[in-house]
Amino acid sequence: MDRIYRLKQGMGGRYAVERDGRLCWLEGDVFGDYTPGLEIEPGKSVTLAPVRPSKIMAIGLNYKDHAAEMNKALPAEPLVFMKPASAVIGPDAPIRVPTWAGRVDHEAEMAIVIGRRAWQVKASQAMDYVLGVTCLCDVTARALQVSDVQYTRAKGFDTFAPIGPCIAVGLDPSSLAIEGWVNGDKRQASNTNQLIFPVPELVEFVTRFCTLEPGDIITTGTPSGVGPLTPGDRMMVKVEGVGALSNPCVEG
Repeated sequence: MDRIYRLKQGMGGRYAVERDGRLCWLEGDVFGDYTPGLEIEPGKSVTLAPVRPSKIMAIGLNYKDHAAEMNKALPAEPLVFMKPASAVIGPDAPIRVPTWAGRVDHEAEMAIVIGRRAWQVKASQAMDYVLGVTCLCDVTARALQVSDVQYTRAKGFDTFAPIGPCIAVGLDPSSLAIEGWVNGDKRQASNTNQLIFPVPELVEFVTRFCTLEPGDIITTGTPSGVGPLTPGDRMMVKVEGVGALSNPCVEG
């Protein structure tokens, strides 16, 4: 299994691949054929968000226990909303909590990164279009979500989509442990085998109406245990095989 990182270089980022315990610059096309190149000295680079998606197709209420804690009926089909690319940040970048907006919650999620252009893809072929798996925190201004009814403002603030630390390539997303931590306290814990709509069904559903480009993201929903974030907190999302995505919270 490879883990693909995007590391800060100059004013932008450059891809690196971790394979067999060695971190090397990635040579080739991250969405095509690539090989490990020159080895990188560990701890000498800043890790960025692993992709800059054109869009994030987010799925709500995809764990039964989360639907129950939100007092909502199980959806008959995936509940889809979008988060803008401007919401994306990488590991250790601060989540800006708008205190004027009322309660702001964490939602730990496993997300998939699309590896090739996808349109009207069948579930049976869906994994051929998935580059890999990453961690995402679907930060949500809960009070605004309730008052607005629709989700765009509540989930679309700048910094409300931390992603990372890497893309795990070759990982089966059907049964992965997922956890959400705040200040060292485990608040969320589940497994992706509890998803109401698994990844292949989500890819088929989304690509019925929306073309996905390489680097685009589909989130898969959050388990129960969502809770508030306040300035000074540190949020961490852990997905088995991917690693930990950690971000501090500041007043925004």
